[in-house]
Amino acid sequence: MEKAIIGKKVGMTQIFDEAGHVIPVTVIEAGPCTVIQKKTMEKDGYEAVQLGFEDVAEKKLTKPELGHLKKAGDARKKHLKEFKLKNAAEMNVGDEVKADTFAEGDRVDVTGISKGKGYAGVIKRHGAHRLKETHGTGPVHRHAGSMGPATDPSRIFKGKIGAGHMGDEQVTVINLDVVKVDPELGIIAVRGAIPGPKGGIVYVRNSVINVKEKGAAAGISSNPQKASARVNPQKASARNK
Repeated sequence: MEKAIIGKKVGMTQIFDEAGHVIPVTVIEAGPCTVIQKKTMEKDGYEAVQLGFEDVAEKKLTKPELGHLKKAGDARKKHLKEFKLKNAAEMNVGDEVKADTFAEGDRVDVTGISKGKGYAGVIKRHGAHRLKETHGTGPVHRHAGSMGPATDPSRIFKGKIGAGHMGDEQVTVINLDVVKVDPELGIIAVRGAIPGPKGGIVYVRNSVINVKEKGAAAGISSNPQKASARVNPQKASARNK
């Protein structure tokens, strides 16, 4: 992981590119984040930094939390998250990470907690189809129906779709484009939607997907067995000619 920051979802809007095309974007208030703790290879066995985001009053912190945060100076942060950054060894406790860590054109993965939908039925939660309304179906048109297992195995297997709590779970949307970065306001605009409600905490990091730019060599395989018949005479298509 090269770059990462903690932010807050502001909401969605749209901006126009140079060609006049509309780009739907989500605005994220990114940072500033303070390095609260530093993990080293000698002491912890790996290199990482713990970032803190959003100031909070001391009276809202427990004594263990306050003692942990005092090691970073006057930083009283509400949200903490550890990241294994590539340059973690170069960072020190008390350093700040701001929105200008990212630049226009970067691709990022955004993690957040999705909106909670409450207790939902099997149709809304899993997309199951409803039953017919005729021939004795009864008042169970939106029920899950038969679960299948009988005396053996006498139980329902894990993973069976059913009604229950919908949403309110961690979701990561990958490979989003950073359309605009405003260091003065501390905001990042990414193309598309991200999980969570307005004001929800999100974690932004560089994408795990390596996107190759299209060029002259795009789509050409380096495997000789996959070369065309003109190049590889061992292919059956070449031998049959």
